[in-house]
Amino acid sequence: MKKSLLELINEVLTENPISEIHADLHLRDDIGMDSLDLAHLTVLIEDEYGVDIFEESNVNTISDILSKIDE
Repeated sequence: MKKSLLELINEVLTENPISEIHADLHLRDDIGMDSLDLAHLTVLIEDEYGVDIFEESNVNTISDILSKIDE
């Protein structure tokens, strides 16, 4: 079974996990991810879903990630 996106995000945010996500949540501004966190999240998502979320463009929000996974 695939891990939920929230679980993957919290795997990156081990010190400050979040309890919920919504589509317009911004990865940097709202969640506080930095470049290393985003790189780690990218690897986790690629391993879990087989999708490189930053392959064609920048990803800034949860909605952006979900769109890439659904493609």
